[in-house]
Amino acid sequence: MRDQEPAPLGAERRLSTKEAAELLGVKPETVYAYVSRGQLSSRRVSGGRGSTFDAREVETLARRNRRESAGGSGSGAELSVRTRITLIENDRYFFRGVDAVDLATRHTYEEVAEWLWTGRMLPGRTFTAPAASVAVARRAVEALPEHAAPTDRLRVATIAAATTDPLRFDLSEEAVLGTARTLIPTLVDALPPAGHHRRDEGPLAHRLWSRLSVRKDPDEASLRALDAALALLADHDLAASTLAVRVAASARAHPYAAVSAGLGVIEGPLHGAASGLAHRLLWDVLEQGDAAPVIAGELRAGRRLPGLGHRLYPGEDPRARALFALLEQIPSAEPALLAARDIVETTARHAPLHANVDLALAVLTASSGMDPTAGETIFAVARTAGWIAHALEEYGERPLRMRPSGLYTGPKPPQPLPE
Repeated sequence: MRDQEPAPLGAERRLSTKEAAELLGVKPETVYAYVSRGQLSSRRVSGGRGSTFDAREVETLARRNRRESAGGSGSGAELSVRTRITLIENDRYFFRGVDAVDLATRHTYEEVAEWLWTGRMLPGRTFTAPAASVAVARRAVEALPEHAAPTDRLRVATIAAATTDPLRFDLSEEAVLGTARTLIPTLVDALPPAGHHRRDEGPLAHRLWSRLSVRKDPDEASLRALDAALALLADHDLAASTLAVRVAASARAHPYAAVSAGLGVIEGPLHGAASGLAHRLLWDVLEQGDAAPVIAGELRAGRRLPGLGHRLYPGEDPRARALFALLEQIPSAEPALLAARDIVETTARHAPLHANVDLALAVLTASSGMDPTAGETIFAVARTAGWIAHALEEYGERPLRMRPSGLYTGPKPPQPLPE
């Protein structure tokens, strides 16, 4: 049996079975299997027994197979993005090559944010929000229903702040840095106070405390724990929300829009909202005085236990370890710390899971007179620094490079019009 030779130039280019098989990297029998599954069309050779195939169809299928082989569910391959910001390895993580835990426990959140953005340490750095930006953001946040979630307030505040900045479309490094240094304090200052006091000056952690805790005069150890929590959570490589920010920045969205993209993703229970679930679990254990029945109830209901394990840390989450160490210096945190230890030890009888940062954050919020959603606010405010760092990095890359190709698996066109 002989296959027909390829068509001459200028005509529709057809491939023989052998040529199609070589291009696809398969046996000739597999080419006909593609035909039977509707993935390729064939045409019988006039006067012969062979078949020919549309070269464009074969090339499209070959590209699809290569993508599927490189990134399919069984390959373990994932999207990779060049970055100089955060490295996670061997149960440690680093900001621009420096141990992130050391940075967070020795420097303020503002100083760590500057390090993420510029690679320079600026001791004593504080952030100040423009009065006009805060006024507009506060009015927008105050218009929301009382039950609005933390990320609702932060998203609205971000959008409101953007409307006051006519230079928001300037994506130069200096302009974006200026936006970062004013947006983060605007987000904090726009939030309503938790009690009857609101602090609008001083370090960011002090101002945020007055928005989260009903305790008016926190001790220095509690403020240090909150500040360290912000710094520890400032970035964590390409988490889901950070990837969303980079996609927005790739399309050259301005920094406010990029941060809004991150806030839209962070609200998920497997991301920024996880600490709230851990907070409620912790309170249940505190009320019952024993983790065993609480955990049994959660598992019986088919719920995943929050605050335990992390896919990037086979061992202990370094952020949790650092935050727990600071919380141990706060006498009022002892009951919540004991409850968290009970949760970990009870679970460890059946699964070798360590506490993650969500459980540590839950201890902080539960022992500081904060609402269960406070951890979500801390997480979102903290991560804004990392989002800006990644947006800045993405603005220096080729536009729209974060545009993957879809792997179409639907019916082969053309299909008839539906009736």
